[in-house]
Order: sequence, then structure tokens, then C-alpha cells
Amino acid sequence: MNEFSDRLKQFIENTKWTFAKTYAATWPHEYIVREKVDLELFNELAEHIEKHGYESHFYKAKETYFDYGGYTYWHMDNIINRCVEADTYHRREKDGRLPK
Repeated sequence: MNEFSDRLKQFIENTKWTFAKTYAATWPHEYIVREKVDLELFNELAEHIEKHGYESHFYKAKETYFDYGGYTYWHMDNIINRCVEADTYHRREKDGRLPK
């Protein structure tokens, strides 16, 4: 597995992640928006997720995920999301904990 560089680890730790209130009850997660953070580091993080991550699904949609530090990260256009590993779709599906 390819870990994040020290530069990306610092970016992740020093960036303010926004809690996604809309999905608090069903899919709790946090996100950052490209336009509100360092563009170069955002792009580097997104590329790392895409290059070194693993493919899984969220319902019928395929996504590329990357696990680090107890969180699972994924990239969607100008947003990078993260949730605790236990709250991913594939983990909750395996454990029988999908939202109703």
C-alpha cells in the first residue's frame, strides 16, 4: 500500500474538514472543497486516492477509496470526502448496518 507523503499527511491534518450535515443521520462524513484549500495539495491528494486506492461501490455507483489513519477517503469532482472506516458502504453492508 502506498502511504500519503508527509506533505499530504500535514495537509490532511492541518485542513479544516467540514461535517456534511445533510447526511449526518445516514452517511456521516466530512469534506473539503477544492476552491477553499491549497489547489496544488488538493489535486495531489485527489490523484493519490485515484492512483493508489481501491475500487468499491456506494450502492450501484463505483468509487475509488483510500484508507488512512482510521478514515476512508474518496474524490468526487471538486470535493474530497472522508468518513471513519467503519462507516463506509462496504463495511456497513458487510455488517448489516445499511440505513433504511
